[in-house]
Amino acid sequence: FAKIEGVTQVLAEHAPNRALASVEGTRGLLAVQNGCDHRCTFCIIPFGRGAARSAPPSEVVAQARALVASGKKEIVLTGVDLTSYGVDLGEGWTLGRLVRLLLRRLPELERLRLSSVDCIEVDADLVEAFAEDSRLCPHLHLSLQSGDDLILKRMKRRHSRQSAIEVCRALRKRRPDIIFGADFIVGFPTETEAMFDATLDIVDACGLTHLHVFPFSPRPGTPAARMPQIAPQIAKERGVRLREKGDAALRRHLDSQIGRTLQLLSERGGTARAADFTLARTPGVDASIMIEALCTGHDGRALTTRPTALGR
Repeated sequence: FAKIEGVTQVLAEHAPNRALASVEGTRGLLAVQNGCDHRCTFCIIPFGRGAARSAPPSEVVAQARALVASGKKEIVLTGVDLTSYGVDLGEGWTLGRLVRLLLRRLPELERLRLSSVDCIEVDADLVEAFAEDSRLCPHLHLSLQSGDDLILKRMKRRHSRQSAIEVCRALRKRRPDIIFGADFIVGFPTETEAMFDATLDIVDACGLTHLHVFPFSPRPGTPAARMPQIAPQIAKERGVRLREKGDAALRRHLDSQIGRTLQLLSERGGTARAADFTLARTPGVDASIMIEALCTGHDGRALTTRPTALGR
């Protein structure tokens, strides 16, 4: 691990410990956190990104204000391990506290969205933020990876199957319109068919609608690369089955939107996103404006819509 540790030291010394804003595209991306203190057995990221580092809250607010002033209607908070925000700051800072601060300080911000989160670190402030301010987009993408407790333990994930289900229930209770996506790794070393069935089942147990599925690929130098491997063909076949499960869940969600009028943020290419990140087709609508549209159907991937009002 000497070379890996050397890379860690160099990148940690030179990686910016500040909020970084990107104004490209429809949304403003705001990196508020970098690095990771955890050591999942399949992941190489901590070796290249160093320890968890959080941008000072005052700087995050300043960068967010600049994004709004530039015309961004939606800001997305990003980080390597976003929900660990504040662990190095002390003074009780958490991601939830930061979110509530941003919403309070920026009343002119139309939407605030979170990127991928670790369900074990969803704090009480974050749950309350979803309940108290509709500008916090009702969408979370969870880093679940598996629905089986033994596989989660071998991955060195910190959540259990039940804790993931309970987080989704708690958030849905406080924000009924919230929807969840998730990342999964299939074919992880030692995964049996029964273990994979538990992953299939958690799609329904958590009420997931958007899945990112990855067949396991060993990374040199990681503990998982030294574990008994699953045949690639089995991992591939399980990936197909899990994606089919996710596709069916997405279709059910899209079915539920037909006949509704949604507020959409238009993107390039004749598409737009609802607050819950549902994709919609909006041909002929310019990018980066808020529109109101009636959902008339879907193609299994995105809603078809008819604009009823164009915003600014």
